[in-house]
Amino acid sequence: MFGLLYGYGVILQVIAIIHFIQRRPDTYWLFIILMGGGVGSLVYIAVQVIPDLRLLQGAYQVFPRRKRIKTLQAMVLDNPSVGNYEELGDLLLDDGQFAKARECFDKVIARSDAIDPRYHRALCALGMNDFTAAEADLADVTARDPRYAYQRAAGLRAHALAQLGRHDEADALFQDVLTTSTLSETEYNYASFLADRGRNAEARELAERVLRKKATMPDYIRRRERPWFRRAAALRKRVGK
Repeated sequence: MFGLLYGYGVILQVIAIIHFIQRRPDTYWLFIILMGGGVGSLVYIAVQVIPDLRLLQGAYQVFPRRKRIKTLQAMVLDNPSVGNYEELGDLLLDDGQFAKARECFDKVIARSDAIDPRYHRALCALGMNDFTAAEADLADVTARDPRYAYQRAAGLRAHALAQLGRHDEADALFQDVLTTSTLSETEYNYASFLADRGRNAEARELAERVLRKKATMPDYIRRRERPWFRRAAALRKRVGK
């Protein structure tokens, strides 16, 4: 067993180091990889790499999703129903085709007053940096349901307001949302807003609030939140420790 590990130790180390660079878990893992050789790398792969494969499920769905997109694009020519356009819009949004997805949601909203397609159209607009359109849709969504999507809609509206230069409105809405919401996305966006306004101490406190979650989060949630931890750590460094 150990002879096999020794023979493949360098390969295991390369795999572990590449994953470490891409995912940036706690720094002590780098010492385990470098000092532990093949055994340490195998431990790292078992603890960090294998559980991360769950986060790649969306990537494995790319080809089935695109096949379904092509099917729906053909279907809407003969049957341009709200349901077909909404499903197509959702798939295009997941695929990052924001402009095409927004066109689908435009058609849905023209025939339906449902809240979901308006929220999803706002996500498309955010993906295209069209903050004016995003804010308008999110204002409609939050007027009907202030807690929609676990208050993510309200947090994103505050972010859109900030990008539009409506700073007082954004500040008030961020503060209101964060009295009850603990979404890392909203906390980071507000911290970034505060840093841009020169309110470094407040920005640093919010960034640290995001980072403090790491200690108590279950591993599967911590992996999902890792991008926000990286951004929060970079922001904390920017505004000073």
